[in-house]
Amino acid sequence: MDTEVILKASNITKNFGLTHALKEVSINIERGKIIGLIGENGSGKSTLSSIISGVYPATSGELELKGKAYRPADTVDAQKNGISMIAQEMGTLPGILVADNIFLGKEHLFSRGGIINRKKMYQEAREAMKRVGITDIDPAAPISRYSLEERKLIEVVRALSSNPDIFIVDETTTALSQRGRDIIYRLIKEFKDAGKAVLFISHDLEELMQVCNKLIILRDGVFIRELEREEFEEEKIKELMVGRKLTGNYYRSDYDGSFQDEILLKAEKIYVKNALEGVSLELHKGEILGIGGLTDCGMHELGSILFGIRKPLYGEVTLGNGKKIRTVREAIKNKIGYVSKNRDQEALILSASILENTVLPSLSKISRFGMVLKGAEKQFTNRQVKGLSIKCRDISQDVRDLSGGNKQKVVFGKWLGNQSEIFILDCPTRGIDIGVKAFMYQLMYQLKKEGKSIIMISEELPELIGMSDRIMILCKGRYKKTFERGENLNEAAIIKEML
Repeated sequence: MDTEVILKASNITKNFGLTHALKEVSINIERGKIIGLIGENGSGKSTLSSIISGVYPATSGELELKGKAYRPADTVDAQKNGISMIAQEMGTLPGILVADNIFLGKEHLFSRGGIINRKKMYQEAREAMKRVGITDIDPAAPISRYSLEERKLIEVVRALSSNPDIFIVDETTTALSQRGRDIIYRLIKEFKDAGKAVLFISHDLEELMQVCNKLIILRDGVFIRELEREEFEEEKIKELMVGRKLTGNYYRSDYDGSFQDEILLKAEKIYVKNALEGVSLELHKGEILGIGGLTDCGMHELGSILFGIRKPLYGEVTLGNGKKIRTVREAIKNKIGYVSKNRDQEALILSASILENTVLPSLSKISRFGMVLKGAEKQFTNRQVKGLSIKCRDISQDVRDLSGGNKQKVVFGKWLGNQSEIFILDCPTRGIDIGVKAFMYQLMYQLKKEGKSIIMISEELPELIGMSDRIMILCKGRYKKTFERGENLNEAAIIKEML
């Protein structure tokens, strides 16, 4: 018996100016299926899901929902038709309350005579969050009170408040801890069991293979192949994604873990309330120092302190020459670059161009008498775009229009352009595809060979083991143990120290 098709997409094409994001893509979304949409950055995954969810229209092609023509005017119209999406970008609105975010566009449900019944709205918001498994968020509180992960979970509540038939999850799990991921996994299983459908987008191939019943593979905006669960094979999927055979080994092949004796950066007895308790470290010239642990171990806070974003209650950060790093300005002046875990919120100005983002830390290098030299600005940016193979229309393109991997390259580009000697990388490959990951690892290794120094904070053990000279483990805000690079280093030994 054939599975019922809820949505049929036929020959969907989407052009952004001269860029062809999708080229005649046809797919079916069936009831009772968790369908993984997979491909490298720029393959068209988010574009296709955005068309289905009403973010923007297709250039050409047809959508059919439950046997009828479907042309959503916007996301609200899509929700009315039973399609909800959690987007890759942050989707909550700042400056308003949690409940207002959950019922955005549905205020009329609680309104009489133009006055909103706040008590009723808050109660409904509590019930909606409880159904998802969230009991520790106040619906009457400002959204700004909550973390990135909590705001993402509020988006999940909003998406599910309309009881959709199709739930689209676009790169959401990368922003969540294990608790948040478990909530998503439980919800999508409930959708499947209820005869609904999930379109699941992720760069985590292991996650996709574990969660999904079917995979749809896109490459360069073109439909490549559909795989049923019994056909899932990691190397085959990678090859279909990138169009060539991959070995699967993206990390360093050496095991000597060598670096120079010279210390370039030092942190001493860093203390932050409820985050870090007397943590110290030394970063050597030509070293990749990995920092790992569970999500709440304090490693992300440590990265922001090393770059001067946060100030510790006690302790200090100094360079090898004794200069103290207390502010971001001092860090940049002393050739330190920082790649934030929360790229879109903290590392980029999404509404600005590639050029404007790239030159930001280096304006003094391309200025004369306080005036930015336009020609030098363009040359500076073009060098980074070419050197990092950033896919874009031109350097005036808004960063918000780039794929995740190309956004990350822009972040790297601004610190490479500033001739940074020290790189603090917090989850540098989060939300990017295997091709860009391989590029980033090669770049990091090349920087090491050039004598640059890298602190790599990561939640991925294979990445830490594969790239680090030393791995420093934190547990509940305290230093636990340091592992040296070696062929026999394994995940089990590290996990034991993380718990």
